Amino acid sequence: MFISCGDILVDLFHSPSDSVGDVGLNGHVGGSPLNVAVGLSRLGNKAGYLCKNSTDVIGQGISRYIEANGILSDWVVPSDLNSTLAMIRKNADGSANYAFYTSNTADVSLTPDELPEQFPDELAVLHFGSYSTAVAPTSTALLALAKREASRRVISYDPNLRTGVQPDLDVWQETFSTLGSVADFVKASDEDIATLFGNEKSYESFAADTIAMGASAVAVTEGGNGATIYTADGRIAKSTPPAITVADTVGAGDTFQAASLHWLYANGCVANGSLTLKDADIQQWVDFATKAAAITCTRLGADLPTLADINNWAGS
Repeated sequence: MFISCGDILVDLFHSPSDSVGDVGLNGHVGGSPLNVAVGLSRLGNKAGYLCKNSTDVIGQGISRYIEANGILSDWVVPSDLNSTLAMIRKNADGSANYAFYTSNTADVSLTPDELPEQFPDELAVLHFGSYSTAVAPTSTALLALAKREASRRVISYDPNLRTGVQPDLDVWQETFSTLGSVADFVKASDEDIATLFGNEKSYESFAADTIAMGASAVAVTEGGNGATIYTADGRIAKSTPPAITVADTVGAGDTFQAASLHWLYANGCVANGSLTLKDADIQQWVDFATKAAAITCTRLGADLPTLADINNWAGS
């Protein structure tokens, strides 16, 4: 069983209109950790979500989306604060720019005393990431949770920096230090690494430093240039990204994360609160996760694939 923790919001995409005064917006439920939970569920896993969700009309829609995707909501705390919104503008290459509206909203208001005292014994992996790990009080709660559960569960972490929400890089670096020290698997994008540590930081050096903090595996994603996995026993595997027509890149990194966690669990690498990669085919792992992310990029919004979608995909 997996539980993902953190952001929960609606992505708003601008729809151009010729009508003066008309601002067209199309909304879709999102949030990086929630996308990971959706991806895990669609891949056939038992997945839950831990967050604070608004009871407003948007939050009600989010709740229906969680239920429709088969995600357990036992750890969702209701709130009368408003829902978070993210305005998304697509670039010509399909990449996205984000503007977040998070002031006094539900998903950044989780407090430590609202955390569950315990989880089911079947819980194998806890996933953390994005702005919920860098905006208090939710960040305080989630960092405490990760440290509390690190000896009993595999901890997954994707920094997924959102400097529009938390502009203070010192906070992000402190968060990375805290979660990196307890995480078993860390995924970071090339943009995250450059923002956190500067353009001079090589991916190999980033992976080595993160593994030295305690991670068993590190993945670095580079958009259209594929991804690379580094393991604590010194192995490296790089994917060759398939040729696709990109609709947009929203949710691609979350898809890679969900597909990675699925693959690790399905291949017996997750057991007794630790990640064991001795006999793992990490080339198969990175190729599987890259294919999953590519499928998401062919779709509008964070529309993550099922296992059948991945197995039957005829893309090159």
